[in-house]
Amino acid sequence: MAANSSPSAPLIDGIGRRISYLRLSVTDRCDLRCRYCMAEDMRFLPRSQVLSIEEMGDLAERFVARGIRRIRLTGGEPLVRRGIDMLAARLGALIGYGLDELTLTTNAMRLSEHAPMLAAAGVRRINVSLDTLDPVAFRHITRVGDLDVALRGVEAAREAGLAVKVNMVALAGLNEDQLPPMLDYCGANGFDLTLIETMPLGEVAEDRSDHYIPLHQFIAPLRAEREIFPVDKRTGGPARYFAVEGSPVTLGLITPLSDNFCATCNRIRLTVEGRIYMCLGQEDHVDLRAALRDGGDVDGLIDVALAGKPRAHDFHIERKSTPAVARHMSATGG
Repeated sequence: MAANSSPSAPLIDGIGRRISYLRLSVTDRCDLRCRYCMAEDMRFLPRSQVLSIEEMGDLAERFVARGIRRIRLTGGEPLVRRGIDMLAARLGALIGYGLDELTLTTNAMRLSEHAPMLAAAGVRRINVSLDTLDPVAFRHITRVGDLDVALRGVEAAREAGLAVKVNMVALAGLNEDQLPPMLDYCGANGFDLTLIETMPLGEVAEDRSDHYIPLHQFIAPLRAEREIFPVDKRTGGPARYFAVEGSPVTLGLITPLSDNFCATCNRIRLTVEGRIYMCLGQEDHVDLRAALRDGGDVDGLIDVALAGKPRAHDFHIERKSTPAVARHMSATGG
């Protein structure tokens, strides 16, 4: 283990990639049960294993001191976490003092209540997980969700001045017909749209291979009707961006399975348990919680995590195959 590591040493992994983006999971809980993400009957962490809001703030400040420029609050659903307003305000105060941007990913079910708070804290853009505009399909995919509630939340975000990007997971047989209406919805409201391939994280009730569809196939009907061409845009994440003929929407594609993007990974994930996962698709992790609570060498542990960050993930989806990792996306942070 690296001893007495400098609290201002830059975050460089063992392959030489500079880490500038922290995805901070504030809870493993969620008010939806999306079929590709979670089991219907989930077991969540006991409170004793969960970092406090104050501990999350302490760790986030430490990461910013070492070169993190962007923080995204994730979950589970981050807006179900009690104290999220205090954490957002604390991290927002770092903008301009090492931190360039604070963002959040949400399912929008509680966004109507929290959008003004996020804007006041310094959040300027959010990602909204929205896989369909069909209310029946939305209820089926989420098991318990109400599309009208989500759309009201998105509208509240827009009214609060937040830029919205819709994240849509491509699901064969569930939302293959929903890309054109989603593109039109985003265009009419001034939102961008990112498509994501489903990822094999955690056991779910259904075989993910039944609904996996590579994005080049998912967008093929759209490409047959309109020209799609790449644009030079970067947001600190893994998406590649495209313009669509006749639409103001910037279309992002995140392709962890069909077109691996690990070579340019600039991210590290901190879970609500205080674990650093060096890769979303690997089980290896370093636990900061005990060191944080007992006065141990937290920065030395961060260096251990960086040194062990792998070159690439192990994602694959095959018929009847087990997930790449046992933990669900909600346990790591999206």
